[in-house]
Amino acid sequence: MTLKLVGNAISHIGEVRSSNQDSGYSGYSLFLVADGMGGHAGGDFASALVTQRLAQIDATYSGTDEAESMLVAGVREANAMLVKTVESHPILAGMGTTLSAALFLGDKVVIGHIGDSRIYLARDGKVRQITVDHTFVQRLVETGKITPEEALVHPRRNVLMRVLGDGIENPEIDTMVLDVKPGDRWLACSDGLCGYVSDKLIGDSMLAKVEGSKILEDLVFEAREQGAPDNVTAVVVDVVASMDALTELAKPVFVGSAENEVVIENSKGRRMLRLVNPKTYADMILGLGREADPSEYMSDTDEGWETFNRLSQKMKRGRWLRQAATMLFLVAVAAGLVAGVYQYSQARYYVAEYQGHVAVFKGIRESFGPFKFSSLYRETGIAVTDLSDFQKQLLEHSVYATDVADANRIVNQVFEVANHG
Repeated sequence: MTLKLVGNAISHIGEVRSSNQDSGYSGYSLFLVADGMGGHAGGDFASALVTQRLAQIDATYSGTDEAESMLVAGVREANAMLVKTVESHPILAGMGTTLSAALFLGDKVVIGHIGDSRIYLARDGKVRQITVDHTFVQRLVETGKITPEEALVHPRRNVLMRVLGDGIENPEIDTMVLDVKPGDRWLACSDGLCGYVSDKLIGDSMLAKVEGSKILEDLVFEAREQGAPDNVTAVVVDVVASMDALTELAKPVFVGSAENEVVIENSKGRRMLRLVNPKTYADMILGLGREADPSEYMSDTDEGWETFNRLSQKMKRGRWLRQAATMLFLVAVAAGLVAGVYQYSQARYYVAEYQGHVAVFKGIRESFGPFKFSSLYRETGIAVTDLSDFQKQLLEHSVYATDVADANRIVNQVFEVANHG
């Protein structure tokens, strides 16, 4: 049975960033997302270079071995281009990019992955994450040091253990070959989506019986509802059987930074790199229109891991100390407020009923949970049953006094005198 692919792609700058460092590609057989890192160091150049290079392998292959070989070779060549570009343009030192790519052939798909962009699969009413993040917090989760819930708010959640570029000569790429079935829906996305929109919402959107383009619009909307602090890029692929009504497949499309041509040219004895137009290069030199990307790269070595782990544990201990200090401060403030209220209350008096008689109380009648701010000061011996209706109403709502002398005056003038007058 022949399978056909229907792809859609979208990229949004987000609500905070001033430039889009994501790139995406929806082709005939190849679909990918790349999330550039480096801020002013050129994350948009990195993702665009890798995406445009890999688009050249969007072709038909004889089998999965050939397809996987071509995908890995394409990724390594793209990485070499990044390294050489940095050598020619030192200002770009530190730039890199993630990559999550899917190369389909018949009823199989070859996955290539590095970084923290992700690929999800919706099949038979269930959604699962296919790729594993190459991040510091993911390593902490795998080693049982933190929970997946703690990883979502960990201060080092933007630290990547593997990326393309950033001076890395031989990056380690995860590859796998999976089955493809009619009705599958595949999603590749940058962490601007999966880092802020829950897996449940992503899953619900993927399972919705609507077109892929509508799903992408909904996912971007959800990311923007969360503030969209990062660029948001996603590619969705629907797998359909040949007997389904399908007249024309969508043409390949680039989104994000990859929409623009990356040109390296000689100009007056020097090489110039530009994306879109020469102004971009000038902005890069001056630092205009670009902010520092929060993503960081840490070498995935035992030495690097242990060093960073120690720093993380130190930061975690520091965070607990700050939290404990904050809690103690709040407790002290609350205790101070309670003490202040109590001290204020003990300088006040009021007249009310006590066991059927008129009585004077020290404090205020109001209470806060189990805390009471009054005590019996003097019972007068005047029976409530002997009072007039007006006096009873006054007593029911309590009559406040400024001090003990004022309380005694109220008893004498309002209750005792009135009762015996």
